[in-house]
Amino acid sequence: MRIREIKFPAKVMARARKIRVFLMDVDGTMTPGEVCLQSFPDGSVAEMKIFNAHDGAGIKLASIMGIRTGVITGRDSPATARRARESSMEFVFQGQPKKLESYKSILEQAGVKDEEVAYLGDDLPDLPILERVGLAVAVADSVPEVLRAAHYITTVAGGKGAAREVVELILKSQGKWKKAVPLAIA
Repeated sequence: MRIREIKFPAKVMARARKIRVFLMDVDGTMTPGEVCLQSFPDGSVAEMKIFNAHDGAGIKLASIMGIRTGVITGRDSPATARRARESSMEFVFQGQPKKLESYKSILEQAGVKDEEVAYLGDDLPDLPILERVGLAVAVADSVPEVLRAAHYITTVAGGKGAAREVVELILKSQGKWKKAVPLAIA
């Protein structure tokens, strides 16, 4: 069996060295992008999201290693709120069709500059943030405009461990990966 290890480009590693905050979209990045809605006879609706376990573990590891994390998403979802709690995310902004104001709020709360932020996106609403951050990352199955705006494109599609890949990139670039591995928790 061949072991697949990602070789990150030097220019991307240089950007990742400065990262103190890792933010991401949800649908299409932390999930495969499908929105599952189950309707019931009483007219109520339940939403189901499928999150990748590797992403959750990676996001927790980022937090353990001092990288602050969060989401900015257009949808408002109890599933996202729970996943954010389970993954130890600090910043959770839901129901944000225009994401830039939430991003600016996080910059202020975290006391960081654009170049100290990584953002993982996949679709057009993510562009205003991707165009500002120090490390703009697109999942492999992003729309063309996002792929063009990215400094790095993940090797996997959204919902398949892309966030975990970004955490590895950041921690390796900062020389923290070997120290982080034994600290990983489920």
